[in-house]
Amino acid sequence: MSSGKRLEGKIAIVTGAGSGIGRASALLMAEQGAKVLLIDIDSERVEKVKEEITQAGGEAMTSNCDISKPETLKDCYREAAEKWGKIDIVFANAGINGAKAPIETMELEDWDRTIQTNLRGTFATLKYAIPYLKEKGGSIIITSSINGNRVYTNFGFSAYATTKAGQVAFMKMAALELAQFNIRVNAICPGAISTNIDESTKETPDLKEVTIPIEYPQGDQPLAKGPGQPSQVAQLVLFLASEDSSHITGTEVYIDGAESLLH
Repeated sequence: MSSGKRLEGKIAIVTGAGSGIGRASALLMAEQGAKVLLIDIDSERVEKVKEEITQAGGEAMTSNCDISKPETLKDCYREAAEKWGKIDIVFANAGINGAKAPIETMELEDWDRTIQTNLRGTFATLKYAIPYLKEKGGSIIITSSINGNRVYTNFGFSAYATTKAGQVAFMKMAALELAQFNIRVNAICPGAISTNIDESTKETPDLKEVTIPIEYPQGDQPLAKGPGQPSQVAQLVLFLASEDSSHITGTEVYIDGAESLLH
């Protein structure tokens, strides 16, 4: 790829790279010169992303990892480092909505699955990348959410919101701990974005019993009158991954078209 690109010579890891924000960010990083390891539990989707990158002249490899199974992550990182010699950027994006149910009736197994994937998975994604990032410094970006940070009106999402709040707290702890190694850690907090994450949502019939009706006569998307696009979020991820944000760490950035300011 030609020189002068914002991530020229960088090696990036993207989890949840098969669709939505992860896919858009991986494509943009590759366009901007990065070599990208694409991690996703859906091997068919992630292979299509790899094909898009290579057809555009970029370089990518895939790995069918599950972030809730840390031992697979270690293998993924080792493969990337062995092939490309280093790791510079980690985009910890993979996650699920999980169960959407009242606290009283939510199954412990459903709570555990959301915590395991979103919070423990994020921890593992960072933990096993640190030895590689410490060599030359780098950037870590975590996908959190407006839920659990500014918004608490998505009834039934107690597990999801808890993981998203936890990710921001973890990001701040990691940012301070890793600053001495020139590793920056930031989080993005998207609002409604047109992705397929709702496929992982399991809503229980009794949710209506705890839902408090909230109406927005003019809609709840002040800026764009509708959900954001993965490509818009990808631009923010690129900024945080690049040297353009070299003095930014420990920060959560909201990208929601002012949606959360209404809640």
